[in-house]
Amino acid sequence: MGISIEISLYPLQTSYKNIILDFLERIRQYDELTVMTNNMSTRIFGDYEVVMPLLNKELKTTFVRPETVVVVMKMVGKNLEE
Repeated sequence: MGISIEISLYPLQTSYKNIILDFLERIRQYDELTVMTNNMSTRIFGDYEVVMPLLNKELKTTFVRPETVVVVMKMVGKNLEE
């Protein structure tokens, strides 16, 4: 089963760019994911069984940072990239 996720990160401090760029760099390292970004969000496409554990791992890495980060996600149970 495919999945499409639109995700936005909102760090709650003025120095937010590095937090977002770090997250994007980490999720782009996975060849199994298709990652597309724009100014407001990132779209991730792939197989549900592959995407969800990787996303869980990288979100946890973001959440354990000392900065507070809000994450907004929309998910569709189908790979809309195909």
